[in-house]
Amino acid sequence: MNDEREALESMLEIMREHDLDALTVRVGEATYELVARSDAAVRAQAAPLEGAAPPAPSAPPVAAADFRKVTAPIIGVFYRAPAPGAESFVEIGDRVEVGQVVCILEAMKLMNEITSDHAGIVRRILPENGALVSLGEELFWIEP
Repeated sequence: MNDEREALESMLEIMREHDLDALTVRVGEATYELVARSDAAVRAQAAPLEGAAPPAPSAPPVAAADFRKVTAPIIGVFYRAPAPGAESFVEIGDRVEVGQVVCILEAMKLMNEITSDHAGIVRRILPENGALVSLGEELFWIEP
């Protein structure tokens, strides 16, 4: 665990040193993806973990073969609720229908409602609230 933490800290230092917005490193089966966030996006996130930087997964999560994925149709900031302090559109374990709004992606000051292409149970919400997501990035896993 300490070796992994040291490796992540080294990658963060490389990002700072070269003023990079993102860095992806593959080591064997593990993939590390570090993304710099603006101060506004960081403030919009939930309270940080006690005494730690946000954790980076040792490998990207793998969806079960029968899960359907809702992906980002645009680049934008991911919001789980229509407004700060409002109830989230969906939670893990909620049933969603085709066409149901599951989140908002803010792009160029426009709030874009993202709907599910699949009916089923929400099994995973991948991005953190306030995170910048890329085109095609997985947002939700839906179990039919």
